Amino acid sequence: MSLKTYRPTTPSQRLKAVTGFEEITKDYPEKSLLVPNKSRAGRNFYGRITVRHRGGGCRRHVRLVDFKRDKPDVAAKIAAIEYDPGRSARIALLNYVDGEKRYILAPIGLKVGTTVVAGNSVEPAVGNMLPLEKIPLGLTIHNIELEPGQGGRLVRGAGMGAVLMAREGEYAHVKLPSGEIRMINVKCRATIGQIGNLEHETESYGKAGASRWRGIRPTVRGRAMNPIDHPLGGGEGKATGGHPRSPWGQYAKGMKTRNVRSKSNKFIIARRK
Repeated sequence: MSLKTYRPTTPSQRLKAVTGFEEITKDYPEKSLLVPNKSRAGRNFYGRITVRHRGGGCRRHVRLVDFKRDKPDVAAKIAAIEYDPGRSARIALLNYVDGEKRYILAPIGLKVGTTVVAGNSVEPAVGNMLPLEKIPLGLTIHNIELEPGQGGRLVRGAGMGAVLMAREGEYAHVKLPSGEIRMINVKCRATIGQIGNLEHETESYGKAGASRWRGIRPTVRGRAMNPIDHPLGGGEGKATGGHPRSPWGQYAKGMKTRNVRSKSNKFIIARRK
């Protein structure tokens, strides 16, 4: 898959670079696996904005992706590789032998017509899902569970892949894409392979309107506001306003945001870089 660039016929086209769609084999999604997605524009149940700079954007349906793979030892054939507007990774449409259809994340090397299966004693091939205790050391994995049977929680973005480094007792040592090494129960399952669409991180939208299509609204700098609107606002000339922080005073750099008493600290062998 390559990065697609455009002739500089306009200022925005000059900078635009998006991933190609060569691997996409189907133009329209499976209707039985779609649910409507009502835009909430960053608002919670009470109608209050909890996530700023959200709103507008194109209407999109949610694709129901199967992170659990809870049909053990039932083979499925890859029917298509599709685009998902709600995530950075591509998704693959599975046709099970019993007639059911499901979506999974599409790893690198997964082709239409390939057979994949999830279970405790399946072959560690690309697209198959099995427990960490049955996966050979050194393999690249994704869609990793944190609790047995919970469904994949870790490593689900485009181009991501974790490495199974070691096993010690009832825990496996997994190196995550961030560089963090974490202990995970060997009964937890993971899918073999690295997620596709590697060029996603090098995309360039080219113009502000492309962010608006995605429901992202403009962000105003705090130092450009009045003192009543932001701690960094006001001042004669271009005043810095002090240490970078949010409108409510939460510092943006240097403060530890992780709870030092978090119960999951004991599972982290090496922190991320």
